[in-house]
Amino acid sequence: MSSGLAAQEPVGLPRPAPPGVDPAWSRVVPAPDAEGVPRRWHLLDTGPAMAARGERVEATLLCVHGNPTWSYLWRRVLAQAPPGWRVVAVDQLGMGWSERPGAPRTLAQRIEDLTGLTSVLGLQGPVVTLAHDWGGPVSLGWAQRHRDQLAAVVLTNTAVHQPGDSAPPAVIRLARTPALLSGACERTPAFVRATTALSLPPLGRAVRDAFAAPYATAARRAAVADFVRDIPFEDDHRSRPTLDAVARGCGELDVPALLVWGTRDPVFGQRYLEDLLRRMPQADVQRYPDASHLVLEDRPDGVGVVWDWLTTTVTAGRDGRRTGRDATHTGRDGTHSVDDDEVPRVPVTVDTSRPDALSVVELGPGGARRQVTVGELAAGVDDVARGLAARGVRRGDRVAVLVPPGIDLTTVVYAVWRLGAVLVVADAGLGLGRLGAALRSAGPRHVVGVRAALALAATTRVPGRRILVEPGGDQLPALARAGRADGRELPDPSTIPGGQDGAVLFTSGATGPPKGVVYTRDRLGAQVALLRDTFGFSPGESLVAAFAPFALYGPALGLTSAVPDMDVTAPHTLTARALADAVRAVGATMVFAAPAALRNVVATAGDLGPDDRVALAGPRLVLSAGAPVPVELLRKVRALLPSAATQTPYGMTEALPVASHDPTLLDPTDVRRQEGVCVGPALPRVEVRIAPLDPEGVPSEQLTSQAGVVGEIVVRGAHVKERYDRLWAVQHAADRPPGWHRTGDVGHLDDEGRLWVEGRLAHLVRTASGPVTPYAVEDRVRTLPGVLDAAAVEVGPAGTGQLVLVVVPEERATGPARLTGARRGAGVLAPPALAARVREVVGRPVAAVLVRDWLPVDVRHASKVDRSALADWADARLHGRSVRERVARAVRGSAPRRRSR
Repeated sequence: MSSGLAAQEPVGLPRPAPPGVDPAWSRVVPAPDAEGVPRRWHLLDTGPAMAARGERVEATLLCVHGNPTWSYLWRRVLAQAPPGWRVVAVDQLGMGWSERPGAPRTLAQRIEDLTGLTSVLGLQGPVVTLAHDWGGPVSLGWAQRHRDQLAAVVLTNTAVHQPGDSAPPAVIRLARTPALLSGACERTPAFVRATTALSLPPLGRAVRDAFAAPYATAARRAAVADFVRDIPFEDDHRSRPTLDAVARGCGELDVPALLVWGTRDPVFGQRYLEDLLRRMPQADVQRYPDASHLVLEDRPDGVGVVWDWLTTTVTAGRDGRRTGRDATHTGRDGTHSVDDDEVPRVPVTVDTSRPDALSVVELGPGGARRQVTVGELAAGVDDVARGLAARGVRRGDRVAVLVPPGIDLTTVVYAVWRLGAVLVVADAGLGLGRLGAALRSAGPRHVVGVRAALALAATTRVPGRRILVEPGGDQLPALARAGRADGRELPDPSTIPGGQDGAVLFTSGATGPPKGVVYTRDRLGAQVALLRDTFGFSPGESLVAAFAPFALYGPALGLTSAVPDMDVTAPHTLTARALADAVRAVGATMVFAAPAALRNVVATAGDLGPDDRVALAGPRLVLSAGAPVPVELLRKVRALLPSAATQTPYGMTEALPVASHDPTLLDPTDVRRQEGVCVGPALPRVEVRIAPLDPEGVPSEQLTSQAGVVGEIVVRGAHVKERYDRLWAVQHAADRPPGWHRTGDVGHLDDEGRLWVEGRLAHLVRTASGPVTPYAVEDRVRTLPGVLDAAAVEVGPAGTGQLVLVVVPEERATGPARLTGARRGAGVLAPPALAARVREVVGRPVAAVLVRDWLPVDVRHASKVDRSALADWADARLHGRSVRERVARAVRGSAPRRRSR
C-alpha cells in the first residue's frame, strides 16, 4: 500500500502553465470520493470561460486520462472545442495535480470517485465520454451508470478485457513484476518517461516534461505504481469483477461510439480494438497506422476527427437530422438499408440453373488443366462452408482469403459468403509490407491461404486463425470431407440480411496507403447485376477472367469462367498464346483483362499460330478496366479479336462500373475537342455529378451536371461502397453530400452527357494561375511526332507549383522497359527543339521539360504512372539533389510532401 499525506502534496496546476494549456481552464474542485471523504480534484474545464462569455452549454465532453498521464493529454481537445461544447478533463485522484489520497484506488473506487465529482459539477446537456488507457474502463463504468445523460462514447487506445487466446502486453507484464514495479513506477520516473517515449514521431522536450511534471517525486508517483498493481490480469484480483462488469456492460450501451486507434501501440494493440468492436458493433473506427500509444499526440489531427465525429453524430443528431452511418449507410447488424428495394441484385451464390455446365476452368503451364462443373462447385461450396463452420467461422466473421485465382479460390470465396461471413481480399501486387498492413487493418478472425501467404500473415502480425489451402493439394478436399461428416445445416441465403457486410476489398494504393472498402451483400449483388445488364452477361456465355477483381463473379452469373495461364496479380504476364488457349478451352464469348495484360497480348501476337488466331476470332466482347486504355491499343486488340467490340468500364474499387463505352468508335475530331479521356455516359442506375474546382484546386461542396465544368467526379448508385473500413475521417470526407462518393478523380461532362476523366485530384498541378489537370496536358504532348509517352507533374510548393513535363521519346524506349518499367538510363533535360515543341503544344507556362526512357508505374496495374515518385524525381533532378539528400531532408521533416488521398 502506498503512503503519503495529501496535505503535504500541492494540489492545482503550478505556474507557468505548460505549453498548450490556457491557465483559465485550470481549477480545483472539492468533491467526495467513493467513501464520502472530501477530496480536491484538479480539472481543465472550459465551463467557467463559457459562463463568463454568456455562452450556453449544449453538450459536455468528459475526458478521462489513463496511467501515467493527466488532463494535459486533452489540451488540444479543449482548445478546439466548438461553440456550445463544454470540455471537462479530470486529473484522477492520486494523479496529475489532484489530491493524493494516501492509499491505492481500485477500479470500482475510481468509477465512484468520478461519479462523485460529476455530481458536484452538475454536468449539463448530453454528456459524451472520451478516454485513453486505463481511463477507458473508468469512463465506461461511469457511462454505464449515467445512461440518461450519455449521448456517445469515444475511446482511444484502451481495453476492457484480456482476450483469452493471447498473453497480456509484455510492457505491462514487465512493469508488474515485483522486482521492477516499485523501482520503475514509483522510486524512479522510468515508467512515466517511457510512456511519452513511445510517441511517433518523438515528442518535443517541453511536452515530455509537461507530462512528467506532476510526477516529480516518489510520493507523487505512488498512484502510478498503484494503477499498475490494479490491472486485473488474475482471476482472483480484487478489481476483476468490476472490470468484467464493465466489459459486459459495453454490449448494453446503445449510443454511438468512436474508437480512435494508434495501431503501433505496444500496450493496447489491435486485439483490444477487435475485442471492443465485438462488444460495441455500432462503433465507428479511425485507425492511424503510423501512431502509437498516445494516438492524439502522434496524430494531432485526430482531435479534429473527434470533433467532426461529435458534431456529425451528436450535435446534428440532437437537431433531429439523420447523421453519420444511419444517414446513408447500413448498421452493422444489417437491419436496414437505404437502397431502393427495386434495384436489381444478383445474389452472391452459385447459380445452379445449369448443374452440368462447366463453371471454372483453370489452365496452367504445359497444358495443365483443372475444371469443375456448376453442380460440383455448388456441392463443394456447401461442404467447404460446413468445414469452415466446424473450424469456427461464424456469420459476420471476417475471413481473409489468400489463394491464387482458380477453382480453389472460387470455392472458398463462395463458401465464406454461404456462411454469411465477410470476405477480405487484398491484391498480392501491393507488395509484402503493404499487403500485410492492409490485412492487419481489417482484423480478420480467420485467414485462409497458401503456405507462403500464411507465413506472410504471421510475419506481418495479421490476426486470425490459420487455415491452410494449397492449390491442387489435399487441404481443401480434407476440409470439404470434414464438412460433409459434420453435416450441420447451413443458413438459408435468403435469411442473411442484405445490409450485412459482405466483403472488404482493398484499393491499389496508387495515391496513398491501400484503403479497405466495405461492400454489403446488397451492394455486391447490385454490382453483379449492373455488370450483367450493362454488358449482356447471361447464363451459357463464357468469360476469360484475366482481371482479378471480377474473376469471381462468373458463378453468380451462371457464366463459365476460364482462368488463363498467367499470374492474375501481375497483368502483364498474359501472353497472346495463353489468351488463345483460354478462349479455346471454354469457347469464350468475352474477355476481361487489364490494360497491361492487353498490351502484352499485342506485343506477343507474333507467337500465335493459325489455330490461335481462329480461336481469338470467337469472342464478342473485350472488357478492360483498372487504368486508362489508349485507343491505339484497343484498335490493335480488335485486329487480333476481329469479332469483338471493346468496352472500357470506368470506375474504382469503391464504385465499378460507373460509365462505359467503346473508345474506338469516337470521332477523332471529337477527341481533340475535349480534354482528357472519354469514359462514356453514366450507366443506368448510376448518377454522375461534378464538384467544380476553385482557383486553388479545391472541389466545391455543390454539385453540378453542367457541361464543360471541371471538378471532382462524384457518383451515386446502389452498387457504390458502403464505407471505408475503419477510416471514419476518410469516409466522412468522401461521403459528401451524404450518399454520394467523391472519387478523387477530376474531369468534366460534355454536352452529350459523356464523362471525361482528366486525372487524379491528388495529381493536379496547382499553379499560381490556377489548377492544371494532367491528362489534358499529356494528351497534347503525345500528339507530337516521336513522343511515345508523357507525364505532367508539379514541382514546388502547392498553390505556387510549377508545371514540369516528363517526356519519353520513341528512340529512348523499347519493349521491355515499356512493359516492366525496368530502368534503362538516367533522365536529362530535353533538347531545346523538343522542349520548344512541348511548350508550344501545351499552350501554358512550362517550367521544364525532362526526358526519360520510361515512366515509373505502380506495381499492381503496371499501367498507372506513379506520379508522386516521378514528381519527387523531377524535383530532385531540377534542384540537383541526390536520393541520399532527399532522404535526409525527409527525416528532418523539411522535404516537400506529395499530396495523396
